[in-house]
Amino acid sequence: MTDLLTNPEFWQYLSIPVIAALIGWSTNWLAIKMTFYPLEFIGKPPLLGWQGIIPSKARKMAAISVDATISKIGTVQEIFDQIDPKVLAAHIIYTVDPRIEEYVDELMLREYPTFWENLPASARKMVYDRVRKSTPQLVDNLVDDISDNIEDLLDIKGMVIERLARDKKLLNRIFLECGDVEFRFIINSGLYFGFLFGLIQMAVWYFYPAIWVLPLFGLLVGWATNWIALNVIFRPLHEHKVGPLRLQGLFLKRQPEVAESFCHIVTHEILTVGNIINSILEGPKGDRARNMVKKHIKPLVDETAGMGKALTQMAFGPTGFATLKNQVGEKAIQISQSSFNNPVFEQDRARAVESIMVERMIALSSEEFQDLLRPCFQEDEIKLILVGAFLGFVAGVCQLVFVFGEAFF
Repeated sequence: MTDLLTNPEFWQYLSIPVIAALIGWSTNWLAIKMTFYPLEFIGKPPLLGWQGIIPSKARKMAAISVDATISKIGTVQEIFDQIDPKVLAAHIIYTVDPRIEEYVDELMLREYPTFWENLPASARKMVYDRVRKSTPQLVDNLVDDISDNIEDLLDIKGMVIERLARDKKLLNRIFLECGDVEFRFIINSGLYFGFLFGLIQMAVWYFYPAIWVLPLFGLLVGWATNWIALNVIFRPLHEHKVGPLRLQGLFLKRQPEVAESFCHIVTHEILTVGNIINSILEGPKGDRARNMVKKHIKPLVDETAGMGKALTQMAFGPTGFATLKNQVGEKAIQISQSSFNNPVFEQDRARAVESIMVERMIALSSEEFQDLLRPCFQEDEIKLILVGAFLGFVAGVCQLVFVFGEAFF
């Protein structure tokens, strides 16, 4: 036994499965890193350098993610109804009411400072009171109108794609958090599968020590460990019983857990109330939405002027009165966009949407559910496999030359 342990050849052969395990682990680790990093291209484009596969195709990957998930687990109307238009209206009123005087003063002092400063305090108070009294009904009408037309006003797919295309770090996070267990399995499985391949490699090398054996097996380890890991994650698609064992792709087994992780990120960081309102007002149908706001808010000027409307119109002039109505509409748009910067309210509405999305996502079929994570491997997967195979080949050559002292050329 002592002779065996002191025999250099014994350690040379023993190094084969160990090195194969390291090749499998390192190539799989590198494959995962190259999938997500760096966020921006490093090197000299287009060929000398690298950008993570997901960040390099951020818009395409975001579109695939939306098609595979959000479009299947909730319509625009369902999501907006879950946020609850009545709650939105109540929150706007709750936010605006304490600042009525501030908003009115700001508007009037900017447009008609002399008129407003010379107006008796009692008259200004009457204006404040009438604005405060009229606002709730106008806001209710506005939110109802938006709710009735939400399918046309809000492009959720475009909104999510734009958000993720701009924020590559967030796009990465969705995949990394949802597939955390699977990515760790891919990396660690390279060690196990590599070691098993190494045992076969050691036996072949013992009986047939040709110079091409170690480089070829290094190439195979770099390629096969990645391929096997991917198939274990997604296959079999449906659960199969083999005696006491229940076999199914690792990712598919975690559907409820992944659904909670994915929907939490989407509802708390993308489909927030603030983002939705901004998307309605700034999106493709933003002009229509803004006109809708102005249409419902402009009557506030007439209502506030009340019995003194003729006097007010004389003071401002016809053009001035129309300008005032327009400025009130513009101010209402600003308030609409800033009323939802309340983390507590945002989180409350996010949880309401999250609950229905998680339920729908858990109910997806295995074929539909796998599309959440599968695309991030499918995009340029051949590049990653080839890189792994090449590195495995190089490691095999180094093993041949430096461990066994053979000349490769």
